[in-house]
Amino acid sequence: MGFLKNIFGPSKEEIWVQLEQEINARLINKDSFWHDSKVVLEHKNWTIILDVFHHSSGKSSTPYTRMRCAYINKDDFRFTIYPEGLFTDLAKYFGMQDIEIEDKIFDDTFVLKSENPDKIKTLFNDNNIKNAFFALADLSQFQVKVQDDEGFWSQSFPDDVDELYLEALGVIKDLVTLKNMFKLFAEIMDRLCEIGSAYETHPTINLE
Repeated sequence: MGFLKNIFGPSKEEIWVQLEQEINARLINKDSFWHDSKVVLEHKNWTIILDVFHHSSGKSSTPYTRMRCAYINKDDFRFTIYPEGLFTDLAKYFGMQDIEIEDKIFDDTFVLKSENPDKIKTLFNDNNIKNAFFALADLSQFQVKVQDDEGFWSQSFPDDVDELYLEALGVIKDLVTLKNMFKLFAEIMDRLCEIGSAYETHPTINLE
């Protein structure tokens, strides 16, 4: 085990134990085939959940690190953000939306999409949120978005409940990165309340 640890580093479980202790969260260990381990942090009246899931394609399965937080959406404001990539310029040429927030470094680093450009500019007029995103900019294939459910095969949400959602390729085992992910979600949720897009009350749903 020591030899393997020297090659691959600490396990996800070891990192999550440290994370639990350092951010005062709860580590819930796997209890069945359907319910894997997760780290749960209570921030005000919201519950932020970290776990790992797998996308299956044929005989292969790819792990993704995921973070979720359900909340009551006050005005149906939704957005998607992800890092600029190899084919982003080509996609923009063919009409892909990319909202700019008049911060050149941020605009050159991330792609922003929303049906409400004015509100997303207001959301990102906050240095804490921008800095939290820059701390994650090196993650491979990640996106953060607000969505109204988790798809056909997952639990359904009440009409007024949406979910702040992060997905990143691979199993993230860097403690600083994981702490930054929780910080990002806390900052976004606080900011959504400030701009009138979320209620600071517990949503009528518990994420599975």
